Amino acid sequence: MPDPANKTRCRWAKGELYEAYHDGEWGVPVHDDRVLFEFLILEGAQAGLSWITILKKRAAYRKAFDRFDARKVARYDDAKVAELLANEGIVRNRLKIAAAIANAQAFLAVQKEFGSFDRYIWGFVGGKPVVNRRRAADPIPPRTAQSDAMSKDLARRGFKFAGSTICYAFMQAVGMVNDHDRECFRHAECQ
Repeated sequence: MPDPANKTRCRWAKGELYEAYHDGEWGVPVHDDRVLFEFLILEGAQAGLSWITILKKRAAYRKAFDRFDARKVARYDDAKVAELLANEGIVRNRLKIAAAIANAQAFLAVQKEFGSFDRYIWGFVGGKPVVNRRRAADPIPPRTAQSDAMSKDLARRGFKFAGSTICYAFMQAVGMVNDHDRECFRHAECQ
């Protein structure tokens, strides 16, 4: 991880947990299917909540969801759902838990069709990150044409909690879009 001492960060990266996430993960291109699945589930879980809530629960999510092994999550049954609903370490929302299971099943189908989820998902940006050059004062859109297309195709394939805004946050998280402020020390590093 880069030395963050005396460096300018994106305006939202305030506090130790956000700073660590910003400096080490956000906007870094991800091509590992397990990590892509993790972010897909976490972004869906975040819907209607703050990202800091999910970051605080991330370790519990990794344990509860078998380290985001899509094959295991796809086979969760009613007993496992009941166990997850009782787990205070995660967001205990029946619809979001059901979505995680449905998304695991759809994720496996995409892997089978495309050879990897990575190959499929990065196709929405032509295989390379979209590099935005916003200043700190510039607004970041909640969605784009690419996130709209991704959301529509994910829904067609049976994915849940994958609206355009969630897709755009996912794209930012996994480095499909570099939305670090131009002034941020991570902007150039994540290109």
